[in-house]
Amino acid sequence: MDPSQIALPILGIVAAAAATFYVVSFGELREKSLRDIEDSEPDSSGGYRPIVSSRERRARRKAEKEAKKN
Repeated sequence: MDPSQIALPILGIVAAAAATFYVVSFGELREKSLRDIEDSEPDSSGGYRPIVSSRERRARRKAEKEAKKN
């Protein structure tokens, strides 16, 4: 067997794995950013706050985890 006959399928598998990794990673980033936009609450002036404090984010995540457990 010629080494190129072995290397070509291995390269294909590695390329497919890398592409899948990037697609999944960017999909998760997109989902997280959309979730952050949806979670933003209107402030007293009727607009949306662009930044949620880390304390509020942690509290929401903790509440979501507890809700999933129950």
